[in-house]
Amino acid sequence: MRVDLFDFDLPEERIALRPAEPRDAARLMVVKPGKAVEDRQVCDLPSLLSPGDVVVFNDTRVIPAQLKGTRRRGEAAAEVEATLHMRAGPDRWLAFMRPGKRIAAGDRIHFGHEGNSCFLGTLEATVVEKGEGGEVLLAFDVSGPFLDEAIRAVGHVPLPPYIASKRPDDARDRADYQTIFAREDGAVAAPTAGLHFTPQLLAALDARGIERHFVTLHVGAGTFLPVKADDTDEHKMHAEIGYVSEATASAINTARAEGRRVVSIGTTSLRLLESAAGEDGQLKAWSGPTDIFITPGYRFKIVDILMTNFHLPRSTLFMLVSAFSGLETMRDAYAHAIETGYRFYSYGDGSLLFRADT
Repeated sequence: MRVDLFDFDLPEERIALRPAEPRDAARLMVVKPGKAVEDRQVCDLPSLLSPGDVVVFNDTRVIPAQLKGTRRRGEAAAEVEATLHMRAGPDRWLAFMRPGKRIAAGDRIHFGHEGNSCFLGTLEATVVEKGEGGEVLLAFDVSGPFLDEAIRAVGHVPLPPYIASKRPDDARDRADYQTIFAREDGAVAAPTAGLHFTPQLLAALDARGIERHFVTLHVGAGTFLPVKADDTDEHKMHAEIGYVSEATASAINTARAEGRRVVSIGTTSLRLLESAAGEDGQLKAWSGPTDIFITPGYRFKIVDILMTNFHLPRSTLFMLVSAFSGLETMRDAYAHAIETGYRFYSYGDGSLLFRADT
């Protein structure tokens, strides 16, 4: 499909720079294909779902994956930034480097403060190889838990570019850009639909008789990359690592067999569930990378309802929601959201999308 079909104009003032307080006070636009949209709040979610529905969260935990450093090449040096996006080994990460033109294989990169050991705020790496678009493979001088500790000491919260271009990260972001149920380290971007949940909202879902399960997809920085191709067939997704347990797969299969609905909290949970689904519609245990790219025409196997934030124009995520509820439905919904003041992107408001009949 033509990528320009997924374009729209978004005023700058619609981009949220901080989340709503409390989290579940954010607005929630309910979209049912063929019906008028409803303007609600996230705290209304339990009443919008039915007892027996199965809600699936992504429990990945964001790491401080934005690293600022100095590239060394002989006597020459240059300031650079790395955004880690997928772990490739105990001591290795794939990363996007800026400015990419300053980086070459064999370069040494010093991250953090000069003159300290890694545990006191510094970290060294070698560029093993360089790919297209500034992507590199970094081999660090420490590995395993020692590398994890060093990244926590040196790194910054990897705020999305549309926020980072307007303000630096701060202490508030360490909490704001993390879901309350995050537990599996590895994401470099938050599963943002999950940011809306509070202990009170989870308790209300439980009281409503709504079942809760977790999957893990370590969201990569590739989620923010623009689609530069003119046609969706020419776009290549970056892979992300995910896990679905046997117990979760079994519970969801049971629910579907009983006619109960599966509600995905976020596009990350949805992409993983659909990746782990067989052609027979059965969910399977999953462990490994997925680069699934969902565009209109895709036939969903698992998910009936999707809660998600509002996405970038021409993005793979706007393509996904258009596949889920219909392109014209979502174009109309986004026009309504812009006109009525919904807040967009990671710290913005949410939408509750019902799947279009296919």
